[in-house]
Amino acid sequence: MNNFWTDILKFSREITNRVGTHLLPDFRQVQASQKADGSLVTHADHWSDETIREAIASRFPSHGVLSEEGEHKFPDTDWCWIIDPLDGTTNFTRGIPIWGISLGLLYRGTPVFGYVHFPPITQSFHGFWYGESGVTGPNGAFMNEFPIHSSPDELSSNHFFNLCSRSSLMLQQPFPCKIRMLGVASYNFLTIASGAALGGVEATPKIWDLAGAWVIVQAAGGMWVPLESEPIFPLKVGQDYSSQSFPTLVVSRSELVDVFKSRIQYL
Repeated sequence: MNNFWTDILKFSREITNRVGTHLLPDFRQVQASQKADGSLVTHADHWSDETIREAIASRFPSHGVLSEEGEHKFPDTDWCWIIDPLDGTTNFTRGIPIWGISLGLLYRGTPVFGYVHFPPITQSFHGFWYGESGVTGPNGAFMNEFPIHSSPDELSSNHFFNLCSRSSLMLQQPFPCKIRMLGVASYNFLTIASGAALGGVEATPKIWDLAGAWVIVQAAGGMWVPLESEPIFPLKVGQDYSSQSFPTLVVSRSELVDVFKSRIQYL
């Protein structure tokens, strides 16, 4: 199994680096069109999606794939990759250098490995977290190959809490932290994994926004708190995830769940 994970990590590093290197010349140079849900998409999103899907099919032909720009129905395979080929398309088109490529590998519907690469800021995150899957292998969360852990700090007005534009009206004031809006769901969550922020909330993330970061946050000691009663994982075979959102709070440690949840008005 360790050889399997070595291959998975090497593949993830290589394909996201290759895609990121190709996308960098298009950064702030491309025009976007609007999808039905109001989000933006560019030819770069489509190229990245196709390139990653082809690479997975070549290296891991028995694995399924679910992606933002491709197949949206969860397949009937033990192993499945969930791809966000360009997380942060608006940042990408407007010239803000926080955007990335996100991969999550699921076993029987639950993520066990995540890899997220942000080319403009040269940060790459990965992690292994197996929960009750029965899968075994290496453990931990990493940024640029160095171990990371969520912050043990006590709450203060000099710490950060991240949100998305759709969740800005959900916070009750006064709020106990400084608020930041980064424009990329996965990076929002990963700042909590790396200890840069104590919490974050996203009102309408899709499954490709979550899958890679979900593993890394938990491997780093953070907590994932769905704001709806149904658990996110395991995903259901045959279900279409194109329009389903998963409102989510992420915190650095369990003691902060009630603190932040009490300040969030989720309707």
